[in-house]
Amino acid sequence: MRIRTFELVLGALWSCLLPHVMGCSEGEALYGTGDDATEDAGGPRGMRDVLLVGNSVAGTVSFLDARTFENLGSIDVIPDLDEVRVDINADLVRFIAYPIVKNAQLLHHFEPSGGDRFVDDLFVSPDGAVLYVSRSNLGDVAAFDLTRPEHPQLWRTFVDSPKADHATISPDGSRLVVSATGTSRVADVIDAKTGKIVGTFATGAYPHQNDYSADGKHIYNSSIGNVGYQAVTHQNNALAGDRWLVKVDASTLQVEKTWMFDWGIRPNVITADETIMYAQLSYLNGVIKYDLVASKETQRSEQPLSPFALSTYAGYDEYPHHSAHHGLALSKDGKRLCDCGTIDNTVTIVATENMTVEKTIDVGFVPYWATNSPDGRHCFVSLSGGSAVSVIDYEAGTEVKVVPVGHFPQRSRLGRVPESVLMKLSRAPG
Repeated sequence: MRIRTFELVLGALWSCLLPHVMGCSEGEALYGTGDDATEDAGGPRGMRDVLLVGNSVAGTVSFLDARTFENLGSIDVIPDLDEVRVDINADLVRFIAYPIVKNAQLLHHFEPSGGDRFVDDLFVSPDGAVLYVSRSNLGDVAAFDLTRPEHPQLWRTFVDSPKADHATISPDGSRLVVSATGTSRVADVIDAKTGKIVGTFATGAYPHQNDYSADGKHIYNSSIGNVGYQAVTHQNNALAGDRWLVKVDASTLQVEKTWMFDWGIRPNVITADETIMYAQLSYLNGVIKYDLVASKETQRSEQPLSPFALSTYAGYDEYPHHSAHHGLALSKDGKRLCDCGTIDNTVTIVATENMTVEKTIDVGFVPYWATNSPDGRHCFVSLSGGSAVSVIDYEAGTEVKVVPVGHFPQRSRLGRVPESVLMKLSRAPG
């Protein structure tokens, strides 16, 4: 017992010796490193639960400790920007499309960079050694070696469209699924080791979010239609294209079922038994509960506009890419939703049983994505306009911390990485 206690203490002290990574607080010492920390940390010794935050304009990825919420550092994921631009200019289709894609990314309010977006989605391999990034306007996916100080690029692959959008990774880490958004109506399936496209499947117009089912047998892809800057008005919503949710066999990549929607399907969560989808829809200031078996909406939480939204957005056509709410997570017990009010500058905790609002929290500029903490008791909300991540306690309905990150954070994902990886991060916030 004494030897075991000594090992735990030594592990905690070692984490505090990492230069400039984190201070040695009581909570961090209790956390330690890896499976000795808490009952739900899991994984091999020396692995850390992290939140990966894609800073879209900065072209960086921040690493946050997913339990103590400290910013541990960042890496640059566009070191080859000039090289990629040369390749884009050498391809006639991509050369013509690049400024169009960039213009489509513009926001009516709080536009940070003239439409430049370099990080859309991101995942880490199961062993924590490789970072995968879909690089938005560059139209590609790139893999980076996290085990070496320079984080060399292992491969990069253009997707079947000028824009690389939302992604997901298979449970075993062997495949990536990335929406090829714009000129194609497909999602590309990429071999995670080689970067080769090994398959595609059909989607609705402007494919967006991808998710594997809890058992890994299905892939769900939702499409948003054309939500480009000044492309389609709210009045002409029907012209945005087919807004579909498709259920795909993960082995054969054959579409098994299609659900059709009148409005773009924004961030959504599908329950582990694949019977219910909670989803935000274009222009809706709230979230719906949708029965996937009966193929119908059963309830919704439609929320009033905040004073900020009323004073800032003159109408539907000024919403950022048709989104009133963008960012959704489901608590581990399935009882509450973390609903990001993008135009409201709020996060709303919604009870799933009756879709009623429990609490609304003011969080700051442009909340844009929500990701659960490893224990499911908190949700992380990216504040794109504030270059920060807000940490929300589901049960208390309160903001417990705000963590600075890089410029214009959008997507965030959980992962596990070795302690040795954290030692190689840049100590800049991102």
